Amino acid sequence: VAALQDEKNSLMSENEIMNDRLEQLDDSLDDPNTVVAKKYFSAQLQLEQLQEENYRLEAAKDDYRIHCEDLEKQLIELQHRNNELTSLAEESR
Repeated sequence: VAALQDEKNSLMSENEIMNDRLEQLDDSLDDPNTVVAKKYFSAQLQLEQLQEENYRLEAAKDDYRIHCEDLEKQLIELQHRNNELTSLAEESR
């Protein structure tokens, strides 16, 4: 029982230390002049920029997919037309 109480006290002490460190980190994020806060805000800005770029690229991808489908339809139509013209040319010979 004593060993378990010692371990419990040790874990509680470690938990307090970790909570203090977490509180310090939270406080450092609130102060925009700290290095951690600057890095955090810079990373957040970069994330937002990457999300916007990703949105633009997804939209462009969709546009290209639609354009590609249209070109494939045109290709099929031109192949059919070519086959028709080829058969008409053979008939006229």
